[in-house]
Amino acid sequence: SSGINAEWPLRPGIDTRPPPPPAVLEKLRSENQYNPRELTLDLKNARYFVIKSYSEDDIHRSIKYNIWTSTEHGNKRLNEAWNDSNKKGPIYLVYSVNGSGHFCGVAEMNSGVDTNICTGVWSQDKWKGKFDVKWVYVKDVPNNQLRHIKLENNDNKPVTNSRDTQEVPRDKGMQLMRIIHDYKHSTSIFDDFGHYEKRQDEDNARKGSDRKTWTNSGDSKDSDAHVRASDAHVRASDVPKTKN
Repeated sequence: SSGINAEWPLRPGIDTRPPPPPAVLEKLRSENQYNPRELTLDLKNARYFVIKSYSEDDIHRSIKYNIWTSTEHGNKRLNEAWNDSNKKGPIYLVYSVNGSGHFCGVAEMNSGVDTNICTGVWSQDKWKGKFDVKWVYVKDVPNNQLRHIKLENNDNKPVTNSRDTQEVPRDKGMQLMRIIHDYKHSTSIFDDFGHYEKRQDEDNARKGSDRKTWTNSGDSKDSDAHVRASDAHVRASDVPKTKN
């Protein structure tokens, strides 16, 4: 971790005795087979997109509620991919937080984009829309493990230099997924899940309790899936002001 955000130095840790994982994380781990031992995913028929997030808070909330959103531009691109795929193959989203120096996991896109909803779960109040995801890998994979993968559809730039919703050609996407699968990680956002649970509680309290709530009852892995509908419109996708 680069430590550019105040929370990132948490991983090296001052206290070598980590607190017990929060109950919500134990529940998520019991209900999902994260970081599978065998690579059984349908890679040959898949499409691949890089997802850039502004914060680890939103990665935490995506894992917790099995949802995501992008910018208007990004959501349009992903929804077109979903409609074009027509169940021909899965769509894998490979996540990285801006400035972190690593990719942090992979999720499968599990629905089209509902552009008319503001879930209220994100860390900023500007994101609209929602689609379902299922997280497959949750692990930190340093950029130096992936930088050699160059994207011919993005001026031969390394995949690590991608903007939000950059599509990765299939052969490069398969290569990316195999490296992520094989990488023996030592850190992940799970290490700091309790920290982000606390931050979300603080966000909810700060935003006030008089707002509408959103419940993702079908997909949420959190038994208390009520989240203030103003705590931040859908998620933080990377997107510098100008996008490709």
